[in-house]
Amino acid sequence: MNGDDEQLLRGRVYGADPGHPGPLPNRRYVELVGGPLDGLLLDVTGWTPDGIGTGVALMTDLGQFGPGGRALYDPRPRDPTRFDWSGDCP
Repeated sequence: MNGDDEQLLRGRVYGADPGHPGPLPNRRYVELVGGPLDGLLLDVTGWTPDGIGTGVALMTDLGQFGPGGRALYDPRPRDPTRFDWSGDCP
């Protein structure tokens, strides 16, 4: 992915309808930092603190394992608004 592609992803919501890629009012988001989904927002509205604390494995074709692979993101200590990339898995 080049710089232009990365800029297109910034401010978009992971898994959102392509016709409405931006954040919606009254929703809670965290920013994905690093890795293949860097700059995307993840909607965590309604997640429990335990659910947020465990991190996520998000499907993406952009990671090390290509189609069907997952990018792993963990909550950043002391910053509840960001999840940091920790690697990819098949």
